[in-house]
Amino acid sequence: MAPTRSLPNIVITGTPGVGKTTLCEALAQKTGLHHLNINDVVKKHSIGEASTDPEDPNTKIVDEDRLLDVIENDLEDGGQLIDWHACDLFPPSQIDLVAVLRCDNKVLYDRLKARGYGEKKLQENLDCEIMEVLVQEAREAFDGDTVVELRGEGMGDLDGNVGRIEEWVRNWRKDNGKEEGGVEAKGEGGGKGKAGKDEDNPLFLHG
Repeated sequence: MAPTRSLPNIVITGTPGVGKTTLCEALAQKTGLHHLNINDVVKKHSIGEASTDPEDPNTKIVDEDRLLDVIENDLEDGGQLIDWHACDLFPPSQIDLVAVLRCDNKVLYDRLKARGYGEKKLQENLDCEIMEVLVQEAREAFDGDTVVELRGEGMGDLDGNVGRIEEWVRNWRKDNGKEEGGVEAKGEGGGKGKAGKDEDNPLFLHG
């Protein structure tokens, strides 16, 4: 059954420093989807408690149940680009695509160093990327065809990712009968659904 929301909800996740916010901002401009920056939501609603870790004093320990209560209406409305370093707290029924940004360790090291990360926190994040912790977390929480991995190492990657996700959004609207003007998408074989083309499958984002 097609979702009632007219636009999809997309989680952009990954280790700190991989370019989640940059990608979300670019996608918001291109697609008209709303950049839902969870860090901003946490600050605005004072969700959670300040970390006691001296290596990362600005981090908050987030109350996930309260966070979900705050963004519940946004997810129901749809059209959200959810910018957060975790994805398994979001209800699978309300998430249409999870894009896990990946980054070369040297590039990631330089980015985190420039942010002023202490060595302990820096190494923790590098280990998280090396061990593919967030990729595994995403694949355990969501169906396989919902999760994709994307590179986030330069402007070429950014432009490619924006173009692919923009195309995915158009295909999602067609497949779910949410095209502009109310025209329901007709696939091959009598309009029974997806046309079956590779580019209509979220996994096409790998290519």
